[in-house]
Amino acid sequence: MPVREQSVVVARPSRSPDQRRASSGRDHGRRPPTGRPTSHPTGKHPAQPARGPARAHRAAYVSHRDPSRFRPELQGLRGVACGLVLVYHLWSDRVSGGVDAFFVITGFLLVAQFVRAAERGPLDVVTSWRRSLRRLVPPTAVVLLASVVAGTVLLPESRWAQTAREVGASALLLQNWRLAADAADYYAARNAASVVQHLWSLSIQAQVALVLPALIAGLAIAARGLRVDVRSTAIVSLSLIALLSFVYSVRLTAEDQRLAYFHTATRLWEFAAGGLLGLLIVRIRLPERTRLIMGWTGLVALLSCGLLLDVSGGFPGWLALWPVLAVCLVLAAERTGHRRGVDRWLVCPALQHLGQISFPLYLWHWPVLLFVLLATGREQAGLLGGLFVIAVSGVLAVLTDLVLDRRLAAVRAGPWAGSRPVMVAVATVLALSVSWLGVAWLKAAPAGDIGGADRPGALALSSGYVDRSDPGTAAVPAAASSYDDWVDYDDQCHRPRPDSELTRCRWIAPDDAGAPVVVVIGDSHMQQFLPTLEPVARAHGWAVDTLIRGACPFSTGSEVIPGSPGCTDWNRAAIEEVAASRPAAVVAGASRDVRAGLMEQTPPGFVEAWRALDAVGVPVLAVRDNPRFDHSPSACVEARGRHTTFCETNRATFYAADPPITHAALPDNVRYLDTADLICGARSCSPEVGNVTVYLDDNHLTASYAASMAPMVGPHLEALVAR
Repeated sequence: MPVREQSVVVARPSRSPDQRRASSGRDHGRRPPTGRPTSHPTGKHPAQPARGPARAHRAAYVSHRDPSRFRPELQGLRGVACGLVLVYHLWSDRVSGGVDAFFVITGFLLVAQFVRAAERGPLDVVTSWRRSLRRLVPPTAVVLLASVVAGTVLLPESRWAQTAREVGASALLLQNWRLAADAADYYAARNAASVVQHLWSLSIQAQVALVLPALIAGLAIAARGLRVDVRSTAIVSLSLIALLSFVYSVRLTAEDQRLAYFHTATRLWEFAAGGLLGLLIVRIRLPERTRLIMGWTGLVALLSCGLLLDVSGGFPGWLALWPVLAVCLVLAAERTGHRRGVDRWLVCPALQHLGQISFPLYLWHWPVLLFVLLATGREQAGLLGGLFVIAVSGVLAVLTDLVLDRRLAAVRAGPWAGSRPVMVAVATVLALSVSWLGVAWLKAAPAGDIGGADRPGALALSSGYVDRSDPGTAAVPAAASSYDDWVDYDDQCHRPRPDSELTRCRWIAPDDAGAPVVVVIGDSHMQQFLPTLEPVARAHGWAVDTLIRGACPFSTGSEVIPGSPGCTDWNRAAIEEVAASRPAAVVAGASRDVRAGLMEQTPPGFVEAWRALDAVGVPVLAVRDNPRFDHSPSACVEARGRHTTFCETNRATFYAADPPITHAALPDNVRYLDTADLICGARSCSPEVGNVTVYLDDNHLTASYAASMAPMVGPHLEALVAR
């Protein structure tokens, strides 16, 4: 996330007041002797008018080790990072390394700044907080407000609730934790990318900016109490933080990459790396030739990060070292003044201007991109579309920088000084997001029973059933709540992460402790089947237990992620658990990968797992999987309207006449449940059946539709339990 800390960028022991006064006539970028860190959101020092790129270029090579000097090459590096983010967001699905560059630059700027202030005297933590929030919050609030207004017009109603929640989290600078919570909940991965998803990095930056001054102030107090050097204390502390954070990042990335990506603790080491460099750079004396090589090596490495590394599945972890070290090399090269130095290129006018608007440009580009894609109905921007997004975002960024950012920075007194702009901005965004969420709730599922005459759901596909429902009857769930119509639970036991250990949960607990127990085993496609089983189990007084792990269907191996030891071990433990408890029946998947092109299969591992249960006398109801689309059928209905054949799909593209299970040698304990006729018609698969929405995303059934299948599934389970 682009940072607004634009002042000093390297560390050096402060000069005495006499020295500062002596240099006041020539040191235009000096720090006022207030004992407080200063900065300016324009990227120029507030002690003088904003200089043009040409003057900045000429001044860049004077006293390059003076920590109070404005360093224009950092502005250019910020522009490079912002450009990388834009290019990769528009035309690639890889990680660019640009956000990591911003994190390192933030640490480089802030740590050295706060340490110097702490060396001069007590660090004013509250003032530091106020200044950080005044730079970050108002521009962000403007983008959030614009996103809400545009979202009510362009976003489908199914996206309203999710977007409203994320807007509120972004206003509170907690968007990364909102996304981390969704990542920890495996099934929240069905959420589409929101127009404010990119603000996760801003949230991390803001959290670091708020914690860092308090940390440095505390370290300074401790250092003075122990009669040790503040700078050395900070170096040791940051080194420890960097080490712990990096180890945690590597470990969590291996266990749960989605969670690690948004977690603040996995990113702290990147800030710490920049901070350590900012503190140590004054002690480093490198030959000019070495710094020339370092600068260009770092820049080339940063530019090539996304091209050479497919880091989307293993980031941050070890792979984050690439962009972090690349940026550190550029920073350590400093200002060489050499005509072949990378700093000469970084201070060019184009990069200076791009760095100047990098923060608002980052804020605007993502919502503009998503709204353009929604308006055009395209999945990719393309070359011309991407250039259009850049042009619109650039204009908005310039206006934000000129009208809002600099105006607020110029305020020194009056009612808008202090924290009032921040409080007003946050309150306004929160009020609007809560109101939007309320509207989404009001548009939720209309009243009516699933399975009745008006909304028969899957019953409408039954042989001999005469559907007398009114086509004008509102479908359930409503579009505004379709994403939330999922089988969910009240505790963490029932919200498993893909890396979770085997946990058996009692989903339906009858009064009779000795009642027959049905165990549902598998991944999310078995969890979605629970509403189908619920009325049957309650009618017969059965208990229903779950053994659910995301992306891990019941097998003797790992089918979704081949060779995954976590899933393989989990399945082994599940077989042992069932063999030890011997329930009345097990419900598991009979096939997987029902995609266009007749990709459906019954893996040998499925059959081997059933055979292992056959050896201990446990019957299995094997349930055929539902189709997986390359789009969301319910979103198609929102865009095209109900009762149109455009959103229907030919059944023959998903289901073969002979299911793959018929070609497997099944053990005697298996009873096959073919759900194809409960989900699709004779010729097509429709996104809406019997006035009930079938899919909540591209491959999961809504809880409402799953419940409508109960009357047809009940006899199969009854026969199995009665064996």
